Amino acid sequence: MPSLPPAAAERAAAALARRRHARLLHPTGRTFSAEAMIWGTSGPQTGVPLLDLPGRYPATVRLSKGVPTPSGWPDVLGLGVRLHRDPEPPVDLVVSSSGAALLRNLPLPRRRFTGTYSSIMSFRAGRRRLFLAALADPDSPDLGRSLADVSAAAARVDAPRLVLAVASAVGPWRPFGQVCLVDQRGAREDAALAFDPIGNVPPGLRVVGPIARLRDRTYRGSRLARGASAQSGGSLGVTV
Repeated sequence: MPSLPPAAAERAAAALARRRHARLLHPTGRTFSAEAMIWGTSGPQTGVPLLDLPGRYPATVRLSKGVPTPSGWPDVLGLGVRLHRDPEPPVDLVVSSSGAALLRNLPLPRRRFTGTYSSIMSFRAGRRRLFLAALADPDSPDLGRSLADVSAAAARVDAPRLVLAVASAVGPWRPFGQVCLVDQRGAREDAALAFDPIGNVPPGLRVVGPIARLRDRTYRGSRLARGASAQSGGSLGVTV
């Protein structure tokens, strides 16, 4: 069966986003200012400086529902993390609720926002294939089953944290940092935020293959319909 040409995919995504008057993917969510702390990968390094070297970055985080289904119903949940690296371009990590081990590259619906989120699409670092993830921190407050629960958890003194991790196609997750939610942003900033999981990858990583090209065009079309750019929004980003 022939695949949809990239340009056609972009036009279709833009048309659907205009019809929805919102993002094509994950239209309903909550955006937070956050802080990311990178302590580096344990064991063999990946060759990607952002994953291997310690650092601290202001961040913007968005948790969202994919369809969205009614509150508390299973849905493919989304997590977007933007690391602000001024004066360098931002880095975006966009991950979806997924399973463990061999199911890490499959988006799986679930009820609770606490859990594993993975990049679904693999990255290349040299000749190696890597996946990125955000994992539940067992010592962190639970994020709950609804976006209202997420907002309530973020308002606690002991704010929620997620562990950032990297893995090969079949190897275990190796934590390399964490992101901590700070303050919820307003609806206007949530609407302006636009991630680019293809163009804003960490330096040293690259994405290849037809799925990456299709995803790139889909995000482009959605941003086009909203009048957003690949760096729109975020507490330190450029709003449109």
